[in-house]
Amino acid sequence: MDITTSTIQLNTPEGKMEAYEARPKDGGTRPAIIVLMEAFGVNSHIKDVTERVARDGYVAVAPDLYHRETERIVPYNDLPKAIGIMNRLQDPKVMDDVGAVILHLKSQSYVKAGAVGITGFCMGGRFTYLAAAHHNKEIKAAMPFYGGGIPMGKPSPLERTGDIGCPIYLLFGAKDQLIPQDHVAQINKALTDNKKNFTLKVYPEAGHGFFCNERGSYHAESANDAWEKFQSFFSQHLKK
Repeated sequence: MDITTSTIQLNTPEGKMEAYEARPKDGGTRPAIIVLMEAFGVNSHIKDVTERVARDGYVAVAPDLYHRETERIVPYNDLPKAIGIMNRLQDPKVMDDVGAVILHLKSQSYVKAGAVGITGFCMGGRFTYLAAAHHNKEIKAAMPFYGGGIPMGKPSPLERTGDIGCPIYLLFGAKDQLIPQDHVAQINKALTDNKKNFTLKVYPEAGHGFFCNERGSYHAESANDAWEKFQSFFSQHLKK
């Protein structure tokens, strides 16, 4: 599917935020998926994912959650710097950022009303979980990839599990050295105890970042399966 891409400026309570938008060229009305970045910024990988989502028939928007920072893209080989910037993010402000994207999508004639989903990777996976709870009236489906730190923070996203109002599909790697399997177990228990509509899949051979073909941790078999799951999940909940 032919797509068009652009960098847009969205209004947040703290000024303008850049976002990368990709959408089908055909001019039809489409469901939308918000793509939340890793700790490394809206880099070539996140833009590539955003374009893949658009080619699958969605309006896809990747907001720059580092818009308050002077350095907004960090190389994959500089994890300490990425973690340093990531740790300055504040959950309420990031939820404001996601809200700005939702407001933008709701105001566009090319976005199908009431059909907004969200996905995210690593840090963005944690914010995907939180957004499913915080923006539970607008988000209709959520799919976090290796969301780290979901049980962490005050309050943590995990503590807000009861507020999640949409189906959620979570993907983890059994060999992920950044996300303890105990965290995965806590998430599974919280979603079960709160009787949420969820699926949690752990890929036995995958580590952290297994979906990113620009990282050494890329695991093709798991990534390909995850993409198939992504396509069927969002099609079921946003395209019906």
